Amino acid sequence: MGKQVYSDEFKRSAVEQVVVHRHRMKSVAQRLGVNYHTLRQWVVDAKSAAAVSTIPADLPPEQMLRELQKENARLRMERDILKKATAYFAKEHL
Repeated sequence: MGKQVYSDEFKRSAVEQVVVHRHRMKSVAQRLGVNYHTLRQWVVDAKSAAAVSTIPADLPPEQMLRELQKENARLRMERDILKKATAYFAKEHL
């Protein structure tokens, strides 16, 4: 049996369901047909990636620009998730 490869968008969507919408990991994994431990690792990775920048300072300028653009895209995605979470929880408390 080969290893299943998931797109980054699929992973982000799965993590968003757990982190933002607060669905249980077990139910998200079952619904999406993903192994529970795989989903758990995606959530752990997403949380740790949110806290750490891994771009070395000694990269050539072109490569540094590409890496910063990737990081910027990731941070925008995280910001959007937090906005959705804020709106969701604000609605819950009204």
